[in-house]
Amino acid sequence: MILPLLTEGGGGGWLMVNLKYRPRRLRRTENLRRMVRETYVTKDDLLYPLFVTEEAESSEIASMPGVSRLTLDDLCRKVETVAELGIPAIMLFGIPTHKDEWGSGGYSDDGIVARAIRAVRKTVGSAVTICPDVCLCEYTSHGHCGIIEGAEVDNDSTLALLQQTAVCYATAGADIIAPSDMMDGRVAAIRSDLDMYGFSHIPIMAYSAKYASGFYGPFREAVDSTPQFGDRRSYQMDPPNRREALREIALDIEEGADIVMIKPGLAYLDILRDAREFCDLPLAVYNVSGEYSMVKAAAHNGWIDEQRVVTEILTGFKRAGADIILTYHALDYARWLSQAS
Repeated sequence: MILPLLTEGGGGGWLMVNLKYRPRRLRRTENLRRMVRETYVTKDDLLYPLFVTEEAESSEIASMPGVSRLTLDDLCRKVETVAELGIPAIMLFGIPTHKDEWGSGGYSDDGIVARAIRAVRKTVGSAVTICPDVCLCEYTSHGHCGIIEGAEVDNDSTLALLQQTAVCYATAGADIIAPSDMMDGRVAAIRSDLDMYGFSHIPIMAYSAKYASGFYGPFREAVDSTPQFGDRRSYQMDPPNRREALREIALDIEEGADIVMIKPGLAYLDILRDAREFCDLPLAVYNVSGEYSMVKAAAHNGWIDEQRVVTEILTGFKRAGADIILTYHALDYARWLSQAS
């Protein structure tokens, strides 16, 4: 087809255009767009993070609108809603009233997460998969993810406590163990102990490429885990590094990880895509607290359409290769899907 062409100087000409194929034909109506849509995010893709507290009452987290620190009773009611909406899995983070240098509340049989696992299991049975986060930062008085020796987190002495934590949660009834500490060798250590204590059937979802990110701010308020000195850059990954993520993933796979995770999500979609091309294990991505809170703040101010933006973000994760999306938007998104069906 020959089309008229106007130039900047006001002159004219002709442009040869091949319009035999017109992409817009398949975008003309919603039904056409649905028929050729390439990527869908379903309820089955979602993993919903929840915070459980030993305080007497639940309380909303100021920097995370719509998200609360839940008592055991409120947690169980919330998980009933999760089950009713068809979301398949939850992740549990504990907030103890007592913290110490060794994070003992994390691996105590009477700790808040162990009790939460048992309570949730009693409430919903196997209707919801329970995936507790395994790390010490919520339980240590200093806020770091491991044992402090001198002025640093000691990698190898921390492993033993992570092993205890993993076995504690598996004994309580966890379905998946998710270590997030970024200690070297922790997947192998946890796998060894799980197998030794009769939990060879329990998979490990490793936070394989977890970056030292500024997007974690609201989470640290939620669990009161801001380090009392220094920061976590000596064990979490340096944000400019891309190739290193593949080395971390390869190590976790070699050590026995069943699922690998990228965290955060939005600023690390290139890492997510690299991971998808690098391995064929199930791949998770964490849509973290800061990403959630930015959307909520903009929506509260009327600057964005929350449902459209959340849907785009989650679709972006799925399009980049994620099989599992950990997101605080899970309840809202599941409700939107239910309303649309």
